[in-house]
Order: sequence, then structure tokens, then C-alpha cells
Amino acid sequence: MKKTKNRWLIAASAVGIHISIGSVYAWSNFTTPLMEEFNWSASQVQFTFSLAILFLGLSAAFLGHFVEKHGPKKAGLLAAAFFGAGIIGSGLAVKLGSLPLLYITYGVLGGIGLGVGYIAPVSTLVKWFPDRRGLATGLAIMGFGFAAAISSPIMDSLIKSVGTANTFYILGVSYLAVMVLSSLYLEKPEEGWVPAGFKEKLQSGKSKIKTDLSQLTANEAVKTSRFWYLWIMLFINVTCGIAILSAAKPLAQESIGLSTAEAAALVGILGLFNGFGRIGWASISDYIGRPNTYTTFFALQIVLFFLLPHTSAALLFQVMLAVVYTCYGGGFASIPAYIGDLFGTKQLGAIHGYILTAWAAAGLAGPMFAAWVKDTTGSYAGSLSFFAGLFVIALIVSLLIRRDIHKLRKQNEATNTSSTLAG
Repeated sequence: MKKTKNRWLIAASAVGIHISIGSVYAWSNFTTPLMEEFNWSASQVQFTFSLAILFLGLSAAFLGHFVEKHGPKKAGLLAAAFFGAGIIGSGLAVKLGSLPLLYITYGVLGGIGLGVGYIAPVSTLVKWFPDRRGLATGLAIMGFGFAAAISSPIMDSLIKSVGTANTFYILGVSYLAVMVLSSLYLEKPEEGWVPAGFKEKLQSGKSKIKTDLSQLTANEAVKTSRFWYLWIMLFINVTCGIAILSAAKPLAQESIGLSTAEAAALVGILGLFNGFGRIGWASISDYIGRPNTYTTFFALQIVLFFLLPHTSAALLFQVMLAVVYTCYGGGFASIPAYIGDLFGTKQLGAIHGYILTAWAAAGLAGPMFAAWVKDTTGSYAGSLSFFAGLFVIALIVSLLIRRDIHKLRKQNEATNTSSTLAG
């Protein structure tokens, strides 16, 4: 009889992959060294990061079916190959002083590795944790959120001691090793598997497991209105959140008069709230449900985004920004569990991949809009009020999806009742 793997080690493997690929959020460590070494402009260097996020969304969408067909182990190894080659190749691009090659290696190859690596372990975790979906996906995606805080000082130290090209080589080999080792342990549970003692808890009534509303393929899911409701909610949450992330430092200086050093320290601390928000909100969603979690996100942020431009009290301003950061991270972490609730686990990875195109679109839209408002009005305040309005739309969508869920639940109950009567 085949030995069942430890689901907490599966979770640890997922974290290993996410901590590696999440280092993309520390790209800014390379911005100044590359600009100084090659006289490239800030926008030329920044485009590398934008390209990586774009290919993250595209590869997650197009390779989601690969994850479902070949399983998490092969998908993880594919991600390791692309991401490792992308980072090592970036070292070669720097050695040759080639910006187009940097775009191809870090942006395209690294971005493809990012997308596959992001969805491969998450869809598997949902199957290993039927009792704690939110907690499981929150753990992995928390790794992605914390990765910048872990890798930033390492990158900074390496660049100063061995140079930019060698830093890419060292990081590339390290990430490749961590991702390969993590991927080798990944595996789907056997059909019908449940955690030890879980059946007894169900029978005694101590635990309840909510039945998924449906079991759909990815191509069936995209034809439903609830798929697009999820897409819009994620798009708005990420657009507004990523705009705040990209402008947090100047916003803090502009609004509450922090110095450059104080604002930089604040951004670092806020990054921790992004990570904690991922595990915190995702775990809470196991208790209050995913629909209530998303409605709470939007109700909170409507108030916060309206108040932020009018807040001059330093402590209150920082607390409000911290809450916004938790909601930003929590939106990413709760979405895979929400997908499982609504569409089942049959092709969760592929559906998650399609939904993540919202991230790719938001990654371009949010920062560009915030920068445009700043250039036009001379302040970020206008964009915050606009984002508060967007959250009103997201709140309405979070209520509309409940209507869909309620209708589907009624249909399922009617079908079950007629099946029982026929039996």
C-alpha cells in the first residue's frame, strides 16, 4: 500500500516555491545598479519587472491546463527550469550589457516560471486541506508576500560584494535548487482522501465540510457569470492595492511629511502586513466564508481610501495603510479557496490561471493610473478618491455573486431532493 505524504510538508514545499518566485517583488534592488552601470533609464529598467508580471498572468492562464494534466510535480519542475534559466540568463544579459536579452531572460523566461510556479502548488494544497482551504492557500501565498523582505537584504549584500551579474548567477542557482527540491515532494492526494480523524469528526457532527457548488472544467467555468464576478473583484482589489504599493513612499512623504528614510522604513514594515494579511485573511475566510471576506475587504477599503487623503495624523495614516496592505495580500490568498468553493477542484489550477489574468491587467493599470494622476494634478490624493469609487463597484459585485451562489445552492438542493425521492 502506497504511503500517504505529509500534507504539512506539501505545504512547506509550496512555501519553498513561492518564496523563490516571490523574490520578483525585490526587483527594485537591481534598478539603481543597472542604471548606473549601463546608463539605462528608470523606465527601461522598470519595464523588465512589468514584463515579468505580464508573463506571470499569461503563463498562468495558458499553462493552467498543463498543471492539471501533468500534476504539480512536473509543473513545479517546469517552473523551476524557466525561473532558474531566467535568473541565470539575466546574469549573462548583464555581463553582455544587453537590455533586450534582460527582457527575454528575466521578463519572459522568468515571468513564465513565475506564472506556473504560482498556480502549481496552490491548486494541490486545496485538495490536501479540504478542512482548511483558506489556511493552506494562505500559507503558500504568504511565502510569496514575504519573499521580498527575505531576499532584499541578500540581494543588496551580494550586489555590493560580487557585482550585479554574479548576483544573478548565485540567486538563479539557489532558486533552481530550492524549487526543484520543493517540486519533487509535491503530489496530489488520492481520490477521496481526507485527513486522519476527519471522517469521525464529520460523523460526530464536530466538523462540517461545505460541499462545492459545482465541479466544472476551466472552459465551463469561464462561461459563468460568477467567474467574471471573481475576475472583476480581484482586478479592482489588485489595481488599487498595487497603485498604493507603487506610490506608498512618496504618498507618505506628501501626506504626513515623513523623511525619505522614514518613508522607506515604513514601506518595509508595510510589506510585512502584505504577508501577514495573506495568511490572516485566508484563515479568517475558513470561518466567516469567502463571500463575507471579500465584502469586508471592499467595505473597509471604501472608507480607508476616502479618508487617506484627508488624514494628517501620522500614526492613523500608517495604521490605515497597513490595513489596506492586509486586504491587498488577503485578496490573493483567499481567491484559490473561493474558486474551489464555486467551481470545485476538478480543474482548480487552470481556473486559477485564468483568474490571474486580472493580476496581469491590474499590474499595468494601477501604477500607470496613479502616476498619471500625480503628473496631472501634482498629488496622489485624486487617485485615492477614484480608487474608493472603484471599491464601491467591487462591493456591489461582491453582493451580486452572493445572489448567484444562493440561486445555485437552491438548484443543488432541489436536484438532491428529487434524486432522493427517485431513489
